[in-house]
Amino acid sequence: INAVTTFISPDAKIVSIEDTPEVMVPHPNWIREVSKAVTKPGEGSGVSMLDLLKAALRQRPNLIIIGEIRGEEGAIAFQAMQTGHAVMATFHAATVEKLIQRLTGNPINIPKTYIENLNVAIMQSMVTLPNGKPGRRAIGISEIVGYDPPSDSFSFVEVFRWNPATDEFEFVGDKNSYLLEERIAPSRGFGPNNKWGIYTLLEKRARVLKKLHERGLTGYYELLKVLNRAQQEGIF
Repeated sequence: INAVTTFISPDAKIVSIEDTPEVMVPHPNWIREVSKAVTKPGEGSGVSMLDLLKAALRQRPNLIIIGEIRGEEGAIAFQAMQTGHAVMATFHAATVEKLIQRLTGNPINIPKTYIENLNVAIMQSMVTLPNGKPGRRAIGISEIVGYDPPSDSFSFVEVFRWNPATDEFEFVGDKNSYLLEERIAPSRGFGPNNKWGIYTLLEKRARVLKKLHERGLTGYYELLKVLNRAQQEGIF
């Protein structure tokens, strides 16, 4: 999440909700909220993540970040998405299937029809690299397409995949991305006959990021500053 926030508009209002403060958002309009547990009688009242999430919805944020979904705050997060709020969160699950099973089961109990509000799932894991050393990689990025009530099944498409043999990432969803073609392309002005133009825009952005990498630009706040300028100039 720390890495992804670098690509959010610098003017966005962001609220983060955590029980252990770990998220570091580089944006000036960022409100950090941390839950408080009561360990001893007489120490006052506690503040749960659910309480903070309910309060965050009244602050009209552009994005809500939830440190980790474990319980009933997950249902509130999906209700927020149902009303148009953008939400990012971390979650423990081995696969996309297990992610959906945990979200729709106890104790989170999200209605299955709400899962359609989840656009992307990024799966991260500790892996063994080709050189034999351990490392952490985003092993796959999947788009959640939707839920089919008659068959009680969910459909999702893997668009990026990590290759363990080469330690490289493959764009297996090239020219076959539901999210890019049906959701993002229209919002970017691409018509039905030119929706593949979104891939050209994606390649352009990839070249910008590759050049920044080659220049050795890896600083968190420095990258945000450069991307902000690129967005203002219409490059990114």
